[in-house]
Amino acid sequence: MNIIELKNVCKDYQVGDHVNRALKDINLEIKEQEFVVILGPSGCGKTTLLNIIGGIDNPTSGKVLINGKELDYENEKELTNHRKDNVGFIFQFFNLIDELTVFQNVNVINYDKERSMELLEYVDLKDYCNDYPKNLSGGQMQRVAIARALNRNSKILLCDEPTGALDEQNTKKIIDLIKKIHDEKGLTIIMVTHNESLINAATTVLRMLDGKIIKEEHLINE
Repeated sequence: MNIIELKNVCKDYQVGDHVNRALKDINLEIKEQEFVVILGPSGCGKTTLLNIIGGIDNPTSGKVLINGKELDYENEKELTNHRKDNVGFIFQFFNLIDELTVFQNVNVINYDKERSMELLEYVDLKDYCNDYPKNLSGGQMQRVAIARALNRNSKILLCDEPTGALDEQNTKKIIDLIKKIHDEKGLTIIMVTHNESLINAATTVLRMLDGKIIKEEHLINE
């Protein structure tokens, strides 16, 4: 079953007197529990694509369907519910709240103390629950962000360059964790990156260039 469908999706940005077409007639089907890696150079449209799926940005034309239902980008309440119920987000720069502890950063999503502690244990940060983000390494902060995203209990996890601010060692740890989440929790994961080495975690690889998907490859993972 397709959990996400895009039909002839385009996205235009007005830049001065010119129109920049960031996405050009994107047609895409993503099945439940796929792990999709979107590869491409900076400016190719991959983050724009992710943001449209997540309801952060809206398409200029075309349709986006989640679980067979078309998203109404004119309905802010519907978009808010989509972001709250359907998707979890992981960003490159963590987006943690400095004034809150690790536990509070995770718990702020749904105020379920037991679940928040379970998720911190899942990402191996239970012992850091009373620390603040400034005392953590980049890899640890990203693990807090992952626990926070999981706390939405959504079926879709959107990852925008989740290892872009990390060194090689922490990159491997974060990718291993995201792969573990995919395998154990059965989420549909879409990860944007320019790092070719990360495709080993994927079931599907999409290559983008100049606002288009130029290649789609389905991998067999043992």
